[in-house]
Amino acid sequence: MKSLLFLPEIYYTVMALVLFLLSVQTVANRRRTFLVAFGLASLGLFVTLFSVKMHGHLFYNAYRVDLFSQVFKFMLALGLFFVVAICDNLEGISEREHAEFYFFLTTCTIGMMMLVSAVELLTFYIALELSSYSLYILVPLRRGTGFDKEAGVKYILIGATASAFLLFGMSLLFGVSHTTYLPELFKLFPNLITQPAGAIGLMLVLAGLFFKQAVFPFHFWAPDVYQGASNQVTTYIATASKVAAIAIVIRFVGLASENNHMLVQVLTVLSVASMTFGNLVAIIQKDIKRLLAYSSIAHAGYVLIGILTLDKTGFASAMFYALAYLIMNFSCFMVIVKVAPNGRNVWVKDLAGLHKRSPLLAMTLMLGLFGLAGIPPTIGFTGKFLVFLAAMQKGYLALVIIGMINATISLYYYLIIIKAAYLLEPDEDEIPPLKVGAGLKILNYGLIAAIVLLGIAPSQLFDIAKAAASMLY
Repeated sequence: MKSLLFLPEIYYTVMALVLFLLSVQTVANRRRTFLVAFGLASLGLFVTLFSVKMHGHLFYNAYRVDLFSQVFKFMLALGLFFVVAICDNLEGISEREHAEFYFFLTTCTIGMMMLVSAVELLTFYIALELSSYSLYILVPLRRGTGFDKEAGVKYILIGATASAFLLFGMSLLFGVSHTTYLPELFKLFPNLITQPAGAIGLMLVLAGLFFKQAVFPFHFWAPDVYQGASNQVTTYIATASKVAAIAIVIRFVGLASENNHMLVQVLTVLSVASMTFGNLVAIIQKDIKRLLAYSSIAHAGYVLIGILTLDKTGFASAMFYALAYLIMNFSCFMVIVKVAPNGRNVWVKDLAGLHKRSPLLAMTLMLGLFGLAGIPPTIGFTGKFLVFLAAMQKGYLALVIIGMINATISLYYYLIIIKAAYLLEPDEDEIPPLKVGAGLKILNYGLIAAIVLLGIAPSQLFDIAKAAASMLY
């Protein structure tokens, strides 16, 4: 049955409907809402895992279901599960709006799942707007001093501008190629790029995509939105949203010709600029969420190193890096959420004495940061190694050297956070220990195991990534 190809999207649509019904009830019950959302998000993992091997086309070939899309859908489901799992104490958002919070998280996930399967421009644009508008609502939901509203307005305005560029670029590509289907469009790519309208259209479309990935110079929204949104919303933007952004860039670039030197040059410049700018500005940050925002800009540059190779190995390394980034970044944000149970922002100095308050959380934070810095034997080291190796095989030695230098620079500000957690003493004489429940302990142990074990033995996952990347051709 072809309807089964749409199974993950159908399931999360039903989940969204259940949460919508909870949102219209007159009496809010935060515990019940959390348990329903957590249970549905947990079941969603099995649904997406069940659908991994499905393949086919839907909606007049505008929607492709293959191993590539299904692997990313599982990662998106994993990201949603992670975020919901740390929402048991959702103090940053009004209790009356908890059901709406879970509802818009789910609709955003649906949009991003549609994004990774869309191979037609209008389908792609509609899915992108569904995910974007959900985030536009989630960001200003935070209870606070008003900076959340400012961040929300900035996000909407910049996002609307990026969408306008994207749509205008799509119209130019359609005008030149007379098709909205990506496979047909990129068959004409060598001729399109020689025409002014085609070249401008491609640049505008890429600008819209790089906005989602927070690639320099399309990154301006990221630091303010990370800082202004509630901790849980920032966690979702920094994990699941980034996975979807990587997927759509790979899908779009993967259809281009391997010999497209102009596209490679553009991606190379953006990669170097993102890595360098993100790492240098992150050094001076004191708010951890802003620091991790600039870190995400740098990591977007690392991912582009794999993507710009325009071959199966490079795309597979970028996919592996997407999973690694999801796990590592979530590990860091989970600690931020637990250190600030009242929903406030966390500064580096607030982590002083964390190893005494909760040795387990301190260990998870340290391994997550070690992974982001690329220290062996973490999954982050393996991810960077695979990305750099793919680039080396294509002869991009200078780019790899720049990437390694940037990875070394990033180690400085990651170590500042670890130093605060393990070596600094808090200002107060006595600080209460952080309570870590049984469920959170299991999640911490799972993250620690994943960061280490997948770094040591990545071959099976990388083989799946290579098989998924081969579906792009």
